[in-house]
Amino acid sequence: MPTLREAATDLRRVLGTLAADFRHWMRPGARTTDEWEAVVSVLLAIAAAHLLGARNIGWAAFSGYMVMRSRFSESLLRGSLRVIGTGLGAVAAWLLAPWIVDSTVWLSLILGLVGWGTLYMALVGRRSYAWLFTGLTFALVLIDGMEFPREPLSAFAQSRFVEVFTGTLAAIAVSGLSAWTLRRHDTARTPMTAAHPPLWHRPAFLHAMQGGVAIALIPWFWRVAGVVELGQSSTTILAVMMVPLASLASGGTTSQKLMHRVIGCTAGGLIASAILLAVHPWPWVLLLAVAVGVAVGRHIESGSHGLNYVGTQFVLAFLVVLVPDSYDHADFRPGLERLAGILFGMLLLEPVRLVSRRIIALRKR
Repeated sequence: MPTLREAATDLRRVLGTLAADFRHWMRPGARTTDEWEAVVSVLLAIAAAHLLGARNIGWAAFSGYMVMRSRFSESLLRGSLRVIGTGLGAVAAWLLAPWIVDSTVWLSLILGLVGWGTLYMALVGRRSYAWLFTGLTFALVLIDGMEFPREPLSAFAQSRFVEVFTGTLAAIAVSGLSAWTLRRHDTARTPMTAAHPPLWHRPAFLHAMQGGVAIALIPWFWRVAGVVELGQSSTTILAVMMVPLASLASGGTTSQKLMHRVIGCTAGGLIASAILLAVHPWPWVLLLAVAVGVAVGRHIESGSHGLNYVGTQFVLAFLVVLVPDSYDHADFRPGLERLAGILFGMLLLEPVRLVSRRIIALRKR
C-alpha cells in the first residue's frame, strides 16, 4: 500500500498533468466536438427521464454520457448492449427476488454467483458490455429490494430500465444527428476488433471470483451496519474489476482504477455538493453547472495522459450528486448517499483483493 507521502506526490502529479491539459480546453477540433456531444446527450437524457418519471435521474444522465461516442455505429452498438443487458438483469432479478430477497444467506450467495459469472463473461465474452450490465442491473434491483422490502420490486426493475433506456436513446439521437451534421465528413476509421480469448481463462476466472465475493458481502454489511445505497457499491465493484485481460497477472490496472475512481469521485462529489448547496433554488443554474461539469469530465476522459478513468468517475459523481430527482425540491442528501455507496464499494473490494492475492501467493509456495 502506498504511504501518505507517496499518495500526496501522486495527487500533485495528477493535478499538474490535468492543469497542463486544460491549457488547450475548448480549442476547436474533434475533441471539443466530442465534449459538446456529451453535454447535449446528458441534458437531453435528464429532460427525457423527467418526462418518463424515472426515479434516479442521475443514472439516466450518466447513461447518456457513457453511451455517447464519436461514431454513430459505436454509440448504437454500445447503447443496444446496455439496454439488452439492463433488461436481462432486471427480469432475472425480478423473477428470483420472491425466493431470495428476504434471506441474507441466499441473497448473498446468488448475488455472488451472478456477479462472478457475469463479470467473467464480461472479461472473456464477445458482448462484454451486455454481460456487464446484466450483472450490474441484477445486483442493483435485488439490493434495492433488500433495502426497501415494502416497495414492489417490479417498480425498481422498471425504473432501472427506464433510466438506462432514456439515457441511451438520448445518446443515440445526439450521435445520429452529429453524424449527419458535424461529423458528416469524418473519415476516421473504426478501430480493429481485438481477438477474443478462449472461453476458459483461469486468471479471469480468479479475478471475477474476487468481484463476486465482494458483492456477496454486501447483504451482510447491510444487515449489520445499515449502509444505504449499496447498489452503487455493487456497481463500483463490477466497474473497477473490468480490466484488460493482459493486466490480470500483476493486478496493477485494478489498483490504478481504484485510485483513479477515488480521485475522480471525490473531486466530482465535493464540487457538485458545493454547487448544489449554493444554487439549488435555481434549476437553470444547476443545468448550466451540469453542462460545464460534463465538458470538464469528458475533456479529462479523452486526454492522452493516462488519467482518462479519472474523468469518467468525475462525471459519475458529479451527476449523481448534482442532478436531483426533482428540481422542485432539490436535495443534496440522496446524491451524497449514492456517492457514499460508491466509496463503500471501493472499501469493500480492496480487502477482498488483498486476501485473495495472499492466498494465491501461499498456494504457490
